[in-house]
Amino acid sequence: MADKELQEIIERAVAHVLDRHLPKLQAELVKHVLAELPASASVPAAPMSAGSTAGTGSLVQAVASVHAGSTQKEILKTLLDAGSAYAARIALFVVKAGAANGWQCRGFGDDESIKDFSLDLSGGPVAHAYQNRIVTPGNIAEMDGRFVERFGGPENEQLLVLPLVLKDKVAALVFADGGAGGVLDAPSLELLVLATSAWLEVASLRKQAQREVDAVPSFDRAPERGPERPAAAPAQTVSSFSDPFAAHTPKHTPPPVHEPEPAAEVVEVSAHAASASAASAPAAAADPFAGMSAEDADTHRKAQRFARLLVDEIKLYNQAKVAEGRRHKDLYDRLKDDIEKSRSTFQKRYGATAASSGDYFQKEVVRSLAEDDAAVMGANFRK
Repeated sequence: MADKELQEIIERAVAHVLDRHLPKLQAELVKHVLAELPASASVPAAPMSAGSTAGTGSLVQAVASVHAGSTQKEILKTLLDAGSAYAARIALFVVKAGAANGWQCRGFGDDESIKDFSLDLSGGPVAHAYQNRIVTPGNIAEMDGRFVERFGGPENEQLLVLPLVLKDKVAALVFADGGAGGVLDAPSLELLVLATSAWLEVASLRKQAQREVDAVPSFDRAPERGPERPAAAPAQTVSSFSDPFAAHTPKHTPPPVHEPEPAAEVVEVSAHAASASAASAPAAAADPFAGMSAEDADTHRKAQRFARLLVDEIKLYNQAKVAEGRRHKDLYDRLKDDIEKSRSTFQKRYGATAASSGDYFQKEVVRSLAEDDAAVMGANFRK
């Protein structure tokens, strides 16, 4: 009974904290997007922005509408709805298992007309955007002939392919063009896709934080009491799977191409295989904690998950610093305050437990921030 009461207290506290901080986080993301807004974004003088009628104000509203979404499906649909103001035709293709399968579109007549079509990832602007993770303009003549034969091309022959990058992997590709003499505003589309990517990660971290409430009690701060909250809405009907950004082979309900819900293929920022082990122990041969007592093994697993959550938060709030630090191999110097503060939080919770010997926070910093290359952290990083 005491455990149940403690869990309820923690759930209320976490829900209260999330409710207080998410609006601030949304405002910070909008501010960041505005800071990155190109000076020409509202001026239709740029070559790819010709004919644009949407200004900075409408772009801010578009970003805000994306941030109003609470589920992955809502966020992606809003991206397409908002993006249609900056492109006469826009479509989203989910990347998984080496294929880019159509999900939904706008401006093609039927919003689901592309759901049984797969983009060719082997050449043209699609391949360039996918392989280099950058926005790629192109000419319709460079597209796969199947695409042109089925959907036709824009009047001015110009198009844009934008990668939706999550956890350093391309999880989806957004195709856009001007259609029959319509709008194609490249800077605004790029900014909208960037904002969508950031908000999808926030939504995923929020879900993971709620999972951590069930698995890891919080003892490093006094619980904050908030109002009673109704039961959460049922989770989206997508089966659990390992990190989709590692292999892009998530499990989902068949058929894969016609599945209307792309959420699992697109987000779930840190649903590693260890998450499943909290509910049911894996086979002893595959379990690194098989020789431990059930209590110690559970502590080790919880410590791993908590370390991942802490490091994911560092990455989310410091994306520019992470990119620069990896490039210049001085990642620790740029993120020292955040890393040490999170290390202290981890030590308070697990420093005096059986999991202290696993050094999970340090390992996760190298694995996630430095992509398994400790040299990227720099000379001042303690090994």
